[in-house]
Amino acid sequence: MKILVLNCGSSSLKYQLIDMEKEAVLASGKYERIGEDEAFITHKVNGQKIEIVHPAQTHEEAIDFTLKQLTNPEYKVIDNLDEIEAIGHRLVHGGEKIAKSVVIDDSVVEVLKECTDLAPLHNPAGIIGIEACKKVMPNKPMVGVFDTAFHQTIPEERYIYPIPYEYYEKYKVRKYGFHGTSHMYVSQRLAQLENKPIEDLKIVTCHLGQGSSVCAIQGGKSVDTSMGLTPLAGVPMVTRSGDIDPSVVTFIMKKENKTAEEVENILNKKSGVQGISGLAPDFRVIENESMNGNKRALLAMKNFKYSVASYIAKYAACMNGIDAIVFTGGVGENQINIRKGICEQLTFMGVEIDTERNNVRSEEKLVSKDSSKVKVYVIPTNEELMIAKETERLVK
Repeated sequence: MKILVLNCGSSSLKYQLIDMEKEAVLASGKYERIGEDEAFITHKVNGQKIEIVHPAQTHEEAIDFTLKQLTNPEYKVIDNLDEIEAIGHRLVHGGEKIAKSVVIDDSVVEVLKECTDLAPLHNPAGIIGIEACKKVMPNKPMVGVFDTAFHQTIPEERYIYPIPYEYYEKYKVRKYGFHGTSHMYVSQRLAQLENKPIEDLKIVTCHLGQGSSVCAIQGGKSVDTSMGLTPLAGVPMVTRSGDIDPSVVTFIMKKENKTAEEVENILNKKSGVQGISGLAPDFRVIENESMNGNKRALLAMKNFKYSVASYIAKYAACMNGIDAIVFTGGVGENQINIRKGICEQLTFMGVEIDTERNNVRSEEKLVSKDSSKVKVYVIPTNEELMIAKETERLVK
């Protein structure tokens, strides 16, 4: 079965065509600047990277042009579109109504619309992608895999906020969590590598990247996670603040005469490790500067590593122990010193990082010592494959 996986942004389209028989990526790429005359696609196939400038005013036009690349005689991977048997969509927010991957129908689209206030950038883009596929590839089965769905197993006492209960009743204000597809994939992969039933494992997965979240997974189910109502909560990220005293918001509003939207923009786009360091929004730049004597960069790195380690320790209490810690995401997979710095703060739990094993990037590997009471792994995430697997399962 060949499955097309789509991830629609407000002006972008990421895609992969996956042959599920071999779990092999036949082609992948990204369409950027949709809606502009300068729109372009970067198409990867057979080791080639082909960049084509092609105006696409709508996602429908972008999807149509993308499909033509899959059958382009110069580098085609399929003879015709009939070979694509299903489409899997990465969707962000399903609220409380969607607790698992679902075959997309009108009711699913309605839920996406209802949750738009909770994901104003992502859900409208997801709807646009679904509607575009209906027009370009009518009657193809489609599956939605939601970032929030994996976390719907979090117990009520852990997802409820200690604010007037009426806000939960009226607006569903609660913790939802994100990066669910990534957390699910790497936890299942960890169980395979350990050759143990996932039902017997207590795992903390650390998806660290542009956005970062930590998740406690017990028996294969999410039981707590660091992100909340929105992806702003939890550990500090590249430009997002993570957890802060809520009064910081109102304090800045009063002192700087700023609106709620302006402060929200600061917390989402000008905070995190960039906000502390004052440097470019890139972990690699900030980490390098921290090692070259830049005090604010060093402070930002210490703050980040302490926060992640604190969440891991918290989730040890949540699950009454941890069997394994998994690092994934762009930072988690590649930043050797960040992993080391986090683990060195967890020696009280018996975590022992192996310096030689840890000298690895984007590779599946055990990086803790044999004597470590908690195993530490690096497992590159593969959200697209997870989406394809869920799509195949539901379509079959």
